[in-house]
Parts: sequence; structure tokens; C-alpha cells
Amino acid sequence: MDQDELDRRQRRFNGIVLLILVLFFGRLAWFQVIAAPEINAESLKARLVERNIEAVRGNIVDSEGHILATTSFSWDVNIDPVNVGPVVLTINDQKVSFTKEQIAEKIAGILRIPTESILSKMTGLGRYANLKKSVSASSYTTLKNLDIPWIYFDRKQSRHYADGAVAGNLIGFVGSDGSALAGIERMMNSCLAGTDGREIYEQGADLIKIPSSVRTITPVRDGSDVVLTINSDLQYAAQQEMAATVRRLKADWASAIVIEAKTGRILAAAEAPSVDPNRPGAVAEQNRHTRIFQSAFEPGSILKAVAAATAIDDGKATPLTRVTAPDRLRMPWGQYINDSEIHAPEKLTLTGVLKVSSNTGLVQIGGKVDSATRYEYMKKFGMGSRSGVNFEGESSGQLSNYKTWDKMTDKVVMFGQGVSLTPIQTAGIYQAIANKGVRLSPILVDGCRDKDGNTTKTAVEAPVRVISETSASLTMDMLEKVVEQGPIGRTARIQGYRVGGKTGTAQIAEGKGYGRLHAVSFVGIAPAEDPQFIVAVTAYKSRTVSNSLGATPGFVSVMKQVLKTYAVHPSTTKSKKLATNW
Repeated sequence: MDQDELDRRQRRFNGIVLLILVLFFGRLAWFQVIAAPEINAESLKARLVERNIEAVRGNIVDSEGHILATTSFSWDVNIDPVNVGPVVLTINDQKVSFTKEQIAEKIAGILRIPTESILSKMTGLGRYANLKKSVSASSYTTLKNLDIPWIYFDRKQSRHYADGAVAGNLIGFVGSDGSALAGIERMMNSCLAGTDGREIYEQGADLIKIPSSVRTITPVRDGSDVVLTINSDLQYAAQQEMAATVRRLKADWASAIVIEAKTGRILAAAEAPSVDPNRPGAVAEQNRHTRIFQSAFEPGSILKAVAAATAIDDGKATPLTRVTAPDRLRMPWGQYINDSEIHAPEKLTLTGVLKVSSNTGLVQIGGKVDSATRYEYMKKFGMGSRSGVNFEGESSGQLSNYKTWDKMTDKVVMFGQGVSLTPIQTAGIYQAIANKGVRLSPILVDGCRDKDGNTTKTAVEAPVRVISETSASLTMDMLEKVVEQGPIGRTARIQGYRVGGKTGTAQIAEGKGYGRLHAVSFVGIAPAEDPQFIVAVTAYKSRTVSNSLGATPGFVSVMKQVLKTYAVHPSTTKSKKLATNW
């Protein structure tokens, strides 16, 4: 091959190399200049991770700031098996190398699980393996401080109720996924839940977050706190007493409500059986709700105070209005109204009618008020309407229009048959009497308090003037005689204090008639000379005591605790003299 041929081949080779170089540098320029923005964007997209930042659920606290429900945290510990390898840790300011076996042993000691279990999860080509779920804050902190690059954590929220069943029926509970399922938790979810946030960040080849790259898309807004009006110490004492009442009476359930007369604030709303929100599945479904707001039944003689107050306020009677009350009263249409016991005709005043809880005496005096007027007073006392609390699933009870009453219903509604009330409605009736005739909307939730301490108060319904101040005072005088002299009412007396109240024994409707069991109640007010507190106690389906003797011990115990808790001074005056017979 001559020299010319060699030169031609060399030139062709050089041309090819030059062409390749031109193509290479052209392609490189295209990547670095023309396509660079698109490539960078794709690369960034591959590195970017967007994740949800879960809002922390707010607390539920009592009137004193005691936490009844709060959020606690645990962490799932995970690893990225593909990136598992030796690690250099800083110990006592010195860099120390550890093999993956040594690291596994160290992790095992912190998590208290076998080293072999960790080593088995370190192998493989997967990008995720869980070492342990729901570790404590101390274990999480210790492990995180080691700064092992291929370990990462998922924070988990869980709801914790430190006082267990105290106010459990009110507070409610949340599901395993954090969703509100019952009670205040669901009723006030918009306050408690907050709003989740979103963040975006870049991760390196080792899948570790690059701290400087974190960018918030949507700020997280943690939930606010719900402030209740209840006093948790008083709530606990009342629940203990109701549990004892259920055992003593072998009742289905018992409840005690404490209301502040001049504000309508509910200081305790206790029930037994109760539910521990930490373990709601441990009790029967019917015990996971609050019967105080959700269970309506015929109240019985507790309602006689309404008929008496109505007759006085309508100008048809006074506490000294006279009546002859037989044990059995024949109605003009042929049916009979009976008293609870057989007795000779009694000459009673209206005060005496309440003292001995005479059905026959009450219908004679109360019947002087026409049906339409009595119906309007019953509505003003809150009957037939949900309380202002508007508790989830709250019942409005049952009060049919007077135009639908037959002749017998027109009479028996005066002593609590043919109507139904929830325990909170019953307590509200006596709050109106105690508050000089003005019914206030009961308050259970004081408000929603944000993290800066600003509280949005709960909206309350306007006060309702039910009866005049004079009528309320006269009714209080009569209720005081029930406790001073009544055959059962006197078991509700409290040494050193003037107390007014009313007994109630209600047959429980079954089918088209009544069963053999009763709801026994007592509602009392103290101190009678300056009413401050109402305590309403009910035991449903008492099997050992069929009258209000079953409820008065619970009333006395709870009211004593109330008077002690709020340091109410003993009474220094005597009750008015009112004749009960003539």
C-alpha cells in the first residue's frame, strides 16, 4: 500500500473521528443547553417526594383545665434494605465504624427484639421493611439520635383518655384510623380535628430527605381544644355513686346531673354503666352512649311540680289551695285515677298534694287550668324540644299537641304519664324553678380554644321566662316541704342545708301497657333560700326498690359533694310555714 493510500485512509479516519466528536459535543451541548431545563425538571421530579403532614388532634379538657382526652404519639421503625450497609457513628465526639451486624445488635437492644429478626430484614432488594410498630417516644429518640441513614420513621397518632371511664359517655371515642365515632369527639370534631398540611422535599440516592430542600405546600393547622363545663372530680364522685346505685337497685342504669342554677352550666353528667374510651369495645353497645341526652321515658311524679307551678302562675291556685284527695277518683267519663297507695280521703293543700305526691289531688287542682294553657307551659319548661346542648343523637322526648289528647291523657300528663323526657330535660325544668322562673339553655361545652388561648364560646339559646319570679318562689317553698315532711322526700334532707325537691316513680311502658319495673327519680335544689345547684338522679328499671327511696341516697351523696366542692355555706334561715293539710 503506497503512501497516498495511507494518507487517504488517515484523512478518512480523522474525518470520522472529527464527525463523532462534533456529534458528541453537539449532543452534549444539546443536553447541557437546549434540553437542560427539561432534563433538570425530570431529574428534580424523580427526586421530589410529597407527603401529608397529619394535624394533631386537640385536647378535651374540663372546666379546671384537666385533660380528659389527648393525642399521644408512637413511631413505626422502618429500614431500606437496598441501602443497608456499614455505618460510621459519632460516639463521644469520635467517628466509629460499625458493621451492619453490629448495628443490628445495637438496634435490637433499643427496640428489645431479637437481633436475628433485624438481620433477616436487612437483606434483599426491597425498599421497605418494618422493624417494629408503635415504639415509644424514648425508643424513637434514642434510635433517631444514632442518625443511621437507612432507618426512617413513620409517626402515628393515637387517642389517650387518662381518666379512663370518667365522663367516658360524654367524651366518646375515635376509631383506629383517628376518625371521630361518638360523643364530644364527633360532636366537636370541627374544633378538634385541625387541617392536615402538605410538604415537598428532595431525597438523595440513599432516599434520605435533604433538609435544605423542604418546602411547605399547605401549612398544617393543629386542632383546637374543647373546654367542657364539667368538673372532673365531681364527675368521678357522681359516677362512683351511680355505679353503687346500679348495684344496690340491680337497675339497668343510673344517672346523675348537676346543673348550676344561675348559669345553666352542667357540672357533672354521670352515668353507670360507663364506657372507657380507651377500650370502647369492652362494654355492650348500649353502654357506649349517653342516656342523659338520648334516653327518653315517662318521668312520673317528677312532673307534678310543672302542673303545680302552672296553676299558681295562671292564677288558678296558691300553695294553700284546698282539695279533698281520695285514693281513687272517678272521672266524669267513668275511668279512674288512682294514688299509689290505698288511703282514706285526705284534706290537702296544694303543698300537701306535692308532699304526699297525690295524683287525685293534683288533677283536681291542676285541672283548673285549661289544656291549651297547660300545654304551652309544658313547652316553655322545655318539654318536647331538645336541650340547647344539642348533643349528638339527643332525643327531644315526646309531647304531643294537646288537641290530640284524649280525656285520660289530658289528666295523666299532669303526673308524668303520656309524655316522655330525657334526664337533661327533667333537670332543666327544675333549673327554671330554681332560677326565679327563667329557663336557661344547659351548657356542656364552654367553647373551642385555639393554640393561642383564644376561646370561641358556644352559642346558647336565649333565656325563656317560664313562670314569674313570685310563682317560682312559691313553688320552691312547696318543694322544700316535700323534703322536710314528705314520707319519702324527707330521706333527701341534708344536715345544715335547706333543700327542696320532688320524688318520681314512673311505670315503664311495655307494649301497649306498663311493665312491673319502674324508673325512680329524685330532683333536688339547694340551698332552697338561694338556689344554686340542681341535682337530678334517676335509676332505670330498679329491681329492688320500686319508689324514690331508691334515688334519694344517690341524690344526698352527690349534692353533699357539690356543696363541699363549691364551698357553699350552711343555711342560716328557716323555711316558710306552709300548711299541708286543712
